[in-house]
Amino acid sequence: MFRPALALLLILLSSLCLADTAPAPEVRTGLVLSGGGARGLAHIGVLKQIEQMDIQLHAITGTSMGAVIGGLYAAGYSADELERIALELDWPEALSDAPQREDIPFRRKQDDRDFLVKQRLSFKDGKLSFPLGLLQGQNLGLALESLLVHTNDIDDFDRLPIPFRAVATDIATGDAVIFDRGHLPQAIRASIALPGFFAPVNIDGRLLVDGVLSKNLPVDVARAMGVDRVIVVDIATPLKPASDMNSILDVMDQTTSLLIRHNTQEQLATLTDSDMLLQPELGSIAFSSFSEAEQAIAAGEQSLLGSPLLYAYAQPGAASQSGGNLARHRPQRQPIIHEIRVINSGKVADAVVRSMVRQQLGEPLNTDHLAKDMGTIYGTDYFSQVNYEILHEGEQNTLLIRTHGRQTGTDFLRLGLNLVDDFEGGSQFTIGASFRVNGVNPLGAEWLTRLQLGEHQQLYSEFYQPLDYGSRYFIAPFIDAEARNVEVILDNDPVADYRQQRYGAGINIGRQIANNGEVRFGLSRYDGKSRIRVGDPDQDTLSFNEAFYSLQIDRDTMDNVNFPRSGDAARILWRQSEPNLGADERYQQLEIRASRAFAQGPHSLQLGAFIGRTDDDVDVAQSSFILGGLGEFSGFRENGLAGQNYNLVRGIYYRRLNPSSMPLTIPMYLGGSLEYGRVYNKGQDELDTGYMGAASLLLGMDTFLGPLFLGIGANEEGESALYMNLGHTF
Repeated sequence: MFRPALALLLILLSSLCLADTAPAPEVRTGLVLSGGGARGLAHIGVLKQIEQMDIQLHAITGTSMGAVIGGLYAAGYSADELERIALELDWPEALSDAPQREDIPFRRKQDDRDFLVKQRLSFKDGKLSFPLGLLQGQNLGLALESLLVHTNDIDDFDRLPIPFRAVATDIATGDAVIFDRGHLPQAIRASIALPGFFAPVNIDGRLLVDGVLSKNLPVDVARAMGVDRVIVVDIATPLKPASDMNSILDVMDQTTSLLIRHNTQEQLATLTDSDMLLQPELGSIAFSSFSEAEQAIAAGEQSLLGSPLLYAYAQPGAASQSGGNLARHRPQRQPIIHEIRVINSGKVADAVVRSMVRQQLGEPLNTDHLAKDMGTIYGTDYFSQVNYEILHEGEQNTLLIRTHGRQTGTDFLRLGLNLVDDFEGGSQFTIGASFRVNGVNPLGAEWLTRLQLGEHQQLYSEFYQPLDYGSRYFIAPFIDAEARNVEVILDNDPVADYRQQRYGAGINIGRQIANNGEVRFGLSRYDGKSRIRVGDPDQDTLSFNEAFYSLQIDRDTMDNVNFPRSGDAARILWRQSEPNLGADERYQQLEIRASRAFAQGPHSLQLGAFIGRTDDDVDVAQSSFILGGLGEFSGFRENGLAGQNYNLVRGIYYRRLNPSSMPLTIPMYLGGSLEYGRVYNKGQDELDTGYMGAASLLLGMDTFLGPLFLGIGANEEGESALYMNLGHTF
């Protein structure tokens, strides 16, 4: 009896000892990140401290900017990498739809050189159509695709290095939509679709917008992932008094704060004593203040250091022992692409889209080339959004390109105003409009009609027909009617002013050279007349017939047509009026224009050289180059010089006055120009300015109506003028 009892006692004691030494169940910690635009960059600072303190995270939930930061961190990025991305990212570009100008097709680049405003009215089935958001989120979506390309084979967000959830809102019902699976970049893009600013994202037939409307602080979502405690980062913007409402950005900030206030308070009310609430001191950092990224990150770091629960959450050594947050599993090598597939809902053929993708089969994914290719496809104006993903099917990797046809239609009306005033009664104006019908056929033909009224009147209509899916070769018949003033000067004084009218038609055939240039060969025929407008009333009206062979070579790599910082632009235009085609006389003209832009910091410089030549005796009222004005012999009135030959070299300097890192701002510049050149007619010494220097000082703004210049110019001939130019570029 004694021995069995002793054995039972020993067993009980052993069990108690083992129970005392067994490890305690792991306390699971979740991280909850709220929305808040640029203020949400404070989340990065919080993550930096979480890594330094070895706080183990078992789940992350995020809304809006919280979904961006949380999703990237859950996918394998370290806090330091996120900080570098936030500080180096071009936020104005990311928060826009426009691709970099160097990436868009050459034909669309030429639209920039008109005075018409960039904003367009869209037509669908003959009716005016409006978008669902100010922006489609094209560039932001591409940035997310590029950063998260390594997650393309993960459709279950629990399989990420840290399990993750993103929150969006169904705009039709107001319900919160919790993403626990799917395409991670698309889920994050839906979570950040601020209504009115970004268009909703259509996923499985539901229109989804920013999660801040339904669940800005998804604490309950984190608890549903099985965590025991949560670190909650609330970066809500404090409400402003009416006296602080000074701009549309202030109103947007306040509106967002009001919308999210109620659902945020509901979630905060569920916190317990074991949860950690962080509310970084972000001061005046606004929803759109991405230029203050560094300050927001620093505020996030400080918020965690001030928490009394900090050391209760810290687990020194846990990160190195159990994988932790520092064990980032993010493949560095891009997948080999075996197939490229296009899912296209636009007007053009799939082969047109495929021709713009340069990715080589059997080679690793080239994300830099792909980002540019997405810009080229989007820049055709056929699509509201273009994105991609990698499909992993066994050992095969497929690059899937998705294009979404423009919901607002592909026919565009653009309006414009060009206004010039020398403050001495020499005002000139031109109002204009263009209507472009895109996607006339699967090859991408378009019909462009442009109308101008004012000092320079014109009606021009061209049908542009690509001849192959790559849009390399094209044919373009056109009709053209214009009227303009041609002013003749004598010893720098106007002696005659003609009103020239020309009517004609022609056809061009040519080849596009990548996105940078174009070569055209054309045949055209014009009838015209020039009548005296100012001068000797007894002078006869000049009537003429012209017929041309022409060759035009263009190149354009400028990053911005109004205030460029890099790239070059050049044009060579040769034409010969040929009697065998019906012209009254034979003469040739050649014009060469070339510019190059340089920049460092806020400083920019353009250098240019321009030459015009007419090699035979033809009346100046029939054929001449029109110059004069700011940057083209400053001091003379706009279009105040007409000559059959000219030489001009110039340098234009300007400095940006306001920060370039702020979205939704109007860039302002201060600068000036130095010019040297001559305008002359052969054999007519009196119609010769001689070589002269000129200079100008200018204040420029890149407004939504086009570039606006206020300036003063003078030259060595004693001429001076004040200028106000709207819609006119150098």
